[in-house]
Amino acid sequence: MKNRNIKIKSIFILGTLVVSFGCKKITDINTSPNNPAIDKATPQVLFPSGVLSTAGRVGGELDILGGIWSQYWTQSVAASQFKTIDAYNLQRQDLNGSYNELFSGALADYQLAITKAKAAKLDKFYLMCTVMKAYTFEVLVDLYDKVPYTEAFQGASNLNPKFDDGYTIYKGLLAEIDAALASGYATAPEVAADSKTDFLFGGDMDKWRQFANTLKLKMYLRMVNTHAADAEAGVRALYAAHADFLDDDAVVKVFIDATDQRNPIYAYTVFNLGANDLRASNTFVSWLRANNDARIKNYFGTNTPTPIDQGFYTATQAQHPSYYTATAPAFAATDPVYFITKAESHFLQAEAGLRYGVTTPKTEFDAGVTAAFAQYSLPAPTTGVYVYPNSSNLQTNLKAIIYQKWASFPNSHTLEAFFDQERTGYPENSAIYSLDAGYIPGQWVYSKNGVTAGRFPKRLVYPDSERSRNTNTPAEVPITVPVWWGIPNK
Repeated sequence: MKNRNIKIKSIFILGTLVVSFGCKKITDINTSPNNPAIDKATPQVLFPSGVLSTAGRVGGELDILGGIWSQYWTQSVAASQFKTIDAYNLQRQDLNGSYNELFSGALADYQLAITKAKAAKLDKFYLMCTVMKAYTFEVLVDLYDKVPYTEAFQGASNLNPKFDDGYTIYKGLLAEIDAALASGYATAPEVAADSKTDFLFGGDMDKWRQFANTLKLKMYLRMVNTHAADAEAGVRALYAAHADFLDDDAVVKVFIDATDQRNPIYAYTVFNLGANDLRASNTFVSWLRANNDARIKNYFGTNTPTPIDQGFYTATQAQHPSYYTATAPAFAATDPVYFITKAESHFLQAEAGLRYGVTTPKTEFDAGVTAAFAQYSLPAPTTGVYVYPNSSNLQTNLKAIIYQKWASFPNSHTLEAFFDQERTGYPENSAIYSLDAGYIPGQWVYSKNGVTAGRFPKRLVYPDSERSRNTNTPAEVPITVPVWWGIPNK
């Protein structure tokens, strides 16, 4: 395992943001030979190192993946960096860096920190590390379906850990969160120096409890299609216990415009490449325009962005001259990385209320819309799609909730929109391309250069790094096959 400097200066390990799309490695990282070996490190060192590792990947390479597959952005016609993503043509050599860093970096740090925290009765770190471990594992499970869990992190004693199915991993993670919540974290003594290592909440354990509960709620709602009884029982148990949920962002705000300290997606797409090869997708832009959504300027830096239709990076200038002046998404070096936003928390609660009557869905929907616009210091609209339908039809109300979540995720956590669509079918998949007459703004279109015969991606394939090292790696499954909690491709 690596040695790490957990000063903000080393943020990037930034993720060793290894470029997996035909570009050379990014070498703008800082690793100090003067740091102690990681097995000698304390939870106070391991925890922030793990958080920055998670942030570097979820807010970097995987944010690009989520942003393209959720049709916020598409590949520029003047570049080729993200063609494999936009064409649903990812291969085993792609995204190795994120898979490896989340396992050998973030998760290894959290697991070792949990072991050390439990031994030293550092219950605050026990809870914090457990929540972040569950959050990071969930990302991997939702992308790959099966990953090592019960036999992971055994080092040389087990170089070929078995892969556990996603449902087993979810149940294990939920049990781990419950055990950490039952610890003495709430009465553990305050240590000022320790709070400085908490890049999310500055040592506020009430917010960590809320983060834990919100993450549990999200995980239970993931199960609604395939384990309905577990989903309902889990959500009802949370509300019966009067669980409180996030009314704030779980967010890392440590980035500045300096070497090794920039926001990861900005560092990758703008600073290190010298240009942003992403462009606004007409799928999203058309929806924002249709609904007069004021966030369009926050997302694209202008009220009048010029988009490209999803995946049409092969268009010639004669065919579509506007594509050659298309607008890039607005990224900044100091942008935060969100794990769960306040808006997402309320939209999750709205869905829980809709499905199980445990809370008032309209109240939570309204709070979610308000929070989503307040994130950009904007007033929430009170008409049109921003009003909860209060329909007798569950799907009508669910559609409204998920569309508002989708509209809130650019520059926050784009993977969540991809996961939501796989779980709920919203936004809907369009039967026609976005250039055709009758296209409905916001519906997802099959990429113009897609290679999967009209079927949308649902997962990632295991990287070469895992398949070559672990003989237990499962047989390859096409990326169009849903993960364990997904619904079939529509």
